[in-house]
Amino acid sequence: MKKLLAYFLLAAASITTFSACTKGFEELNINPNQNPNVVPEALLAPALTDLVKRNMDRAFRITNELMQVHVSRVDNDEFHRYVIRSAEADYMWNAWYTQLTDFRDMYASAAALKSNTFMAIARICEVWTFSLLTDTFGDVPYSEAIQGRAGVLLPKFDRQEDIYRDLFIKLEEANELLKTNVNLSADQAQLDPLFQGNALKWRKFGNSLYLRLLLRVSNRTDAVANGLSPQAKLRDMVNTNPGSYPLIANNSESAILRWTGTAPYQSPFQTYRTADFTAFSSMSEFFINNLLEWNDPRLAKWATLSNGTYEGIPSGYLPAQIPAAKSTYPTALMTEPLLGNILNYPEVQLNLAEAALRGWISGDAKAYYETGATNGITLWGLPVPSGFLTNADVQWSPTSPEAKRLDQIHVQKYYALFFTDFQQWFEYRRTGHPVLPLGPGLRNNRQMPARLNYPVYVQSLNQVNYQAAVADQGPDDINTKVWWQQ
Repeated sequence: MKKLLAYFLLAAASITTFSACTKGFEELNINPNQNPNVVPEALLAPALTDLVKRNMDRAFRITNELMQVHVSRVDNDEFHRYVIRSAEADYMWNAWYTQLTDFRDMYASAAALKSNTFMAIARICEVWTFSLLTDTFGDVPYSEAIQGRAGVLLPKFDRQEDIYRDLFIKLEEANELLKTNVNLSADQAQLDPLFQGNALKWRKFGNSLYLRLLLRVSNRTDAVANGLSPQAKLRDMVNTNPGSYPLIANNSESAILRWTGTAPYQSPFQTYRTADFTAFSSMSEFFINNLLEWNDPRLAKWATLSNGTYEGIPSGYLPAQIPAAKSTYPTALMTEPLLGNILNYPEVQLNLAEAALRGWISGDAKAYYETGATNGITLWGLPVPSGFLTNADVQWSPTSPEAKRLDQIHVQKYYALFFTDFQQWFEYRRTGHPVLPLGPGLRNNRQMPARLNYPVYVQSLNQVNYQAAVADQGPDDINTKVWWQQ
């Protein structure tokens, strides 16, 4: 019980300021004699790095299985059969709430120093992290979360609709703060592993995150975004006031924490045993076959040869009928800098393509789509193969049914989101795209899980608020749809 209580206090309150700091960051503090509680730059790199590492770890473990990037060849590992054990919830819940403490502390110290740029960075990071929490679980502690110092140890769960409304307020605040366009100092910039202190790039990231989250809730018509519906806010950002909401405009501006291979900026897979990364799974047929059909050069970056070619195995195979090993991840991915992706330019363009196709913004959906598809390749330093955009499965036809064009957009986005936390899964839950093959061994009534359950210790230690959340949202199981799915 003491251990459970400790975990709960970590998630609900996170009362220790530097709980997220990791080994290897001590030398990055520009002034070791200064109080770290009032130096926002001392918090940014450790928190960002820890979160991206943990997100990558769970992309490898959960997302890539659910979304048929790879398929486990360990028979009792059943994510690919839509089985998620309740214990899976704890890891990311604890990690996200821990780092939210650092982002809140960073905002407070930046406000004390009157640093608009660091205040905005803290807000963007906070919104990004809370969006991951609520998109994974639904209703979560928000307005009373991370207030252990104030004595709030049993926070209430906020409705997802209210959380999103406040996330959009925070993104508006960040965009406004960054209009001053003040870059971080040289000393501070070296502690920013994402954009090296460039205020405009942070602003573009924040607004591109805004775009992603507006699409996430686009099934709703509620006025949740600065007094506007998601669709109306998309038009405001893209068509009415584009100068006020700059977006990521090329691959070099992508929000990618690029691993250098030197501590502390090391991929989490760099310390894996090679066998743990490559030996217990094979790439899926769905993942491999699309890339083969398109003659996509990313295939050689993402998969090994099997019997002289690239081959995948079926996802959702029957228990005790484990397929023979086929293509796996190359060992080079264990240190690949681009796996630290948070939000990239191809995703931005494909989000705009969907919004244009659905009529929410004016613009050429075909142009957005083709830019997103081709930049998904060039982001990896590869040339776009001849005939790529005229391939029968890739080519955009304005006379094709909207459902087909939506699937084309989301198939390209699926590959743009390679190893990006839970984004492939979130997008599938929102849209039903890309259309995935359904294997004969699927469980859970052959339905893709709609969320993760709450951690078991939260159910026990914050019982009253947990029960209120369940009464409002629905049963605490993997099939209860969150607000934006309804």
